[in-house]
Amino acid sequence: MNPQQARTYIANLFSHAFNRVKFLEFTRNVLNNNFDEHKAALWNTVYIKDAFKSHVARYERLGTYTAPDGDQLDVLIVHLTHDAKLERTRTALRNFIADHLKQRDEKDAALVAFVSPTEAQWRLSYVKMEYSAVETVAGTVGIKTQLTPARRSSYLVGANESCHTAQSRFIALLQETRLAPTLAQIEDAFSVEAVTKEFFKQYAALCSELEQALTQLLAQAQLLRDEFERQQINALDFVKKLLGQIVFLYFLQKKGWLGVAQDDNWGAGPADFLRRLAQRDDYTNFFNDILEPLFYDTLATDRGHAAWCAQFNCRIPFLNGGLFEPLGDYHWQTVDILLPNRLFTNTEQAANGDVGTGILDVFDRYNFTITESAPLEKDVAIDPEMLGKVFENLIEDNRRKGLGSFYTPREIVHYMCQESLINYLDTRLTELELNVPRDDLETLVRLGDQLAHYETVKTQYAGREMPLAIQQQARQIDQQLADITVCDPAVGSGAFPVGMMSEIVRARSALTPYFNDATERGAYQFKRHAIQSCLYGVDIDPGAVDIAKLRLWLSLVVDEDNVQHIKPLPNLSYKIVCGNSLLGVEKTLFNEQAFRELEQLKPLYFNAADKQQKDQYKLQIDAIIHTLTNGKAEFDFEIYFSEVFHQKSGFDVVIGNPPYGAKFSPELRAWLLKIYKHQSNPPESYMLFVEKGYELMRHQGVIIYIVPNTWLPSLTFQKFRRFLVSHFQWLGLLVIKTKVFAAVVDTNVFVFKKSTPQEGIGFPVFFFEPVGIRFAHNLTWANVPKDGNAINVIFPPTHQNLFQTIKKRGVVLKSVADVYNGVKPFEKGKGKPPQTAQIMREKPFVVEGSKPSGANWMPLLRGSLIQRYVTLWNNDYWIKYGEWLAAPRDSSIFEAPVKIFVRQTSDSIISTLCNSGVVGRDNLHIILPKNSTDLLFVLGILNSKFTDFIYFFINPEKGEALAQVKKTHVEELLLPKRSFDAPDEQEPIIKLVNQILVAKSENPKADTSALEREIDQLVYALYELTPDEIVIVEGAGK
Repeated sequence: MNPQQARTYIANLFSHAFNRVKFLEFTRNVLNNNFDEHKAALWNTVYIKDAFKSHVARYERLGTYTAPDGDQLDVLIVHLTHDAKLERTRTALRNFIADHLKQRDEKDAALVAFVSPTEAQWRLSYVKMEYSAVETVAGTVGIKTQLTPARRSSYLVGANESCHTAQSRFIALLQETRLAPTLAQIEDAFSVEAVTKEFFKQYAALCSELEQALTQLLAQAQLLRDEFERQQINALDFVKKLLGQIVFLYFLQKKGWLGVAQDDNWGAGPADFLRRLAQRDDYTNFFNDILEPLFYDTLATDRGHAAWCAQFNCRIPFLNGGLFEPLGDYHWQTVDILLPNRLFTNTEQAANGDVGTGILDVFDRYNFTITESAPLEKDVAIDPEMLGKVFENLIEDNRRKGLGSFYTPREIVHYMCQESLINYLDTRLTELELNVPRDDLETLVRLGDQLAHYETVKTQYAGREMPLAIQQQARQIDQQLADITVCDPAVGSGAFPVGMMSEIVRARSALTPYFNDATERGAYQFKRHAIQSCLYGVDIDPGAVDIAKLRLWLSLVVDEDNVQHIKPLPNLSYKIVCGNSLLGVEKTLFNEQAFRELEQLKPLYFNAADKQQKDQYKLQIDAIIHTLTNGKAEFDFEIYFSEVFHQKSGFDVVIGNPPYGAKFSPELRAWLLKIYKHQSNPPESYMLFVEKGYELMRHQGVIIYIVPNTWLPSLTFQKFRRFLVSHFQWLGLLVIKTKVFAAVVDTNVFVFKKSTPQEGIGFPVFFFEPVGIRFAHNLTWANVPKDGNAINVIFPPTHQNLFQTIKKRGVVLKSVADVYNGVKPFEKGKGKPPQTAQIMREKPFVVEGSKPSGANWMPLLRGSLIQRYVTLWNNDYWIKYGEWLAAPRDSSIFEAPVKIFVRQTSDSIISTLCNSGVVGRDNLHIILPKNSTDLLFVLGILNSKFTDFIYFFINPEKGEALAQVKKTHVEELLLPKRSFDAPDEQEPIIKLVNQILVAKSENPKADTSALEREIDQLVYALYELTPDEIVIVEGAGK
């Protein structure tokens, strides 16, 4: 079928209540009539396990599909009970399908329609099992299914639900009529990332168009321009807040809280309330006449229990919290902002054929869900986490480079939040002398919600019980979860506070079955307590702070179940704060009375709903802060978050994705280097945040950051590494071996504890790969250099120990040779005479092609013109050598009769030999011998597999983007000590290198691998390596 037919076909299925006949036909079309309907079966309630009977009434299998690669998928229809809700039974239903797949031939996945008898919507899900191969005691490999999680991705479809996303994702499958799809192709139709990327692009375009319109309006309207200048409002901030407000209302109308009839409960409102407002005919300007009164009057005013709004003729809740307060307190009643109506809705045709390009038109095409995705449960819809990614997209390029902020992928956020919680609980319970094994805490945090489901229904499954130690210490563990304090000093869009809140709630909820009295133990109560007592964040960008608050508010909206009374949202001004985390102020810390008043007022402000009372509390709080900071306007942790430092002397957990590569003015850089004692010059911003994190932590607190990996290998950061190995106990590292940021940067996650390092205590290293997170190895503290030298965490202890052994048998290259950088031809202001802008444009001193006439022209090599044992120069690359070059180096380097060139841009050592009179560019290093060192011997060692092993230890950048071989790396390479004590042992290698050079000079593509293997074996012999050690050397870095 063609694309339009496919769209219509999908709309007929997904825009209506569930229809079994249509669903079966859809399945046949997607699977190309290639699934076995003889496997159809029906299971009624008698065959439903007790654990699921409260959720599942009956279910049926329409058939089983076998993909071309042999993977199998069941097609199921699950009919829910009257009491089960699609949004409230996520974990139980996912577990139900997992149980079905395990029990019935261990299928790989299921395509499932979940159908409720009481709802017009139904859910189409793809559930994928994650069976893991394990080695049994007997040494055979089996499949581990016990407690193996299933992952579910879903569309919510049916009456009043948009099917735009499903149409765009399933068209390819429906159009392919020849080939049977793989399960990966079916799973791709449920890709959350593909959908969100499309939405981000459209959201950013809306933001840009809205900003242009507002900027034009400001140029035309003097009164509006004066108001914005008076209140210090810029157009982009206004636009970002406006879009955030509209998105928030899309989530609220999904909840059914907008447009409720006079006698109806909350939740009964129409899902298209904003569209209905736009369709009214009683306004002139949609923003000025409809949205502003809705935002700043209706939603911001407490109208009592009835919450009746005469203007809109319906019930609309009072929200509080500050989201629906005018930016900068601009006078919205008296100042008109006449944004064109077409910006909100129109009938213009988009490039892809969609009708309507306004904000409401675009938003109406997407499904919104108020539940944030979890590792095992994702909706193919726009969820609150989307706001974080939108924030990343909306930062202007120059600001992003200046702030160094990038969005953290959700898988990494989940990992970091769980790790921090496990380590916090392990530390606190040990301090309290409570015997709860760490493995049990990991079970609680990672699997607690699944275990709690089975515990609640009192169904016994082998291996599914909560560990006994968790049950016995449930109250103590719960108290520690309630008491935790967490700070993200670069909070961005709020991913980590929201993630930590979710993990705290999941863990506390999992403990509820072990409490006799479960009142006040709902998700809403847990979330509100966590937001008020546990979570803190700071960011320099006010837009980021707004988004972070928005996500916390939405998280409360998700679990507000009281259909009679909606509680006002809390005020978060002193929980998520706009400020510079790195600065602080000289302050007065000895005014106990002021701090006591401050800490009494903040909870009152948090819960205040009356605007007058709220404003009064804020005035009092700000006055006290003004006194304590001696009138300075800068943010300071110990004042704004004083209760944490008075109660615990610091945070239990500091977590985040600190900015990297931020630019500092010379004045600020000098000030930072004065305050932070363990930094290089110039300072790297993420390292400043690590040192700040140390200051913010209590003793035994946990810090977990995702950062660039430069802190491990970079030669510049010795001082910083000495700080890390002397001030922290290392608890774990996650090496991220796949790109998780759009920026070209390789990252890792570290987990450290603020305590004196203990010898003999190791730490695990994990690898984050496309397939997920896997354990790599444990490292001992002895494997970590204490002198600031580069740290290699890629290799396990066997490799680490071998490297240390080899070092004792070798000498560093710089002891027998000198290493130089190549020539830098151009840099403005350098050279004699200083190079001008014209020189920089024309670059007259380097020429490709025939040799120019005139003096001083010499052959020039660059990195790409050398390979191992090969020079690819072909009389076609020249440099006019002399003092006019930006950095000509000493001419004797290039006049030397023989030298080794080493390529700089590479993740391994690539070197060749060259004679006199050839110049190397600055992407090459040059090696000249000291005394009688034979460069042929050195070349053989440098190009050997042995040096690959050594270099990967010195600089573990194998396979990384833009890996660089630095001059200092080359100087630290090893040569066998014994060969210098007995020079005749060098001769066999020198002979083989000569043979290779001759062969390569005659034919650069000559196969010399056999000769190179001989050199490898000779090098191993010089280092006296055993066969097992040779295996380690040759396998390293693969």
